[in-house]
Amino acid sequence: MNSIDLARLLPWTSPDGKPCYLIGGTGTGYISRLADRMEAEQMEAAAVLVGEARRTLDSCAWTPGEIHLLAYDLNDALTKVHRVSESRGARLRQLMDGGGGGASAA
Repeated sequence: MNSIDLARLLPWTSPDGKPCYLIGGTGTGYISRLADRMEAEQMEAAAVLVGEARRTLDSCAWTPGEIHLLAYDLNDALTKVHRVSESRGARLRQLMDGGGGGASAA
């Protein structure tokens, strides 16, 4: 495995929008714990937004501006949740392949 195979995709991007990775480590260091917390917060925010979206759509009393904002917010949340799923899926594959790389399957 090359070093990128042993890397953890982090739940944030660089200032120019490029993916950030954590190489090596035990999965229990400061950056890993920070990433775990941020992933959990992103997943919780997405769950809350899904509930808000359901209530908004069920009310049938929304304006075009509200729907536009809802679509924007849902896209942002889905992008973050997708990144979390990619990261966690990659870590699970590492564990299944025996690569480990020190990453935990959070």
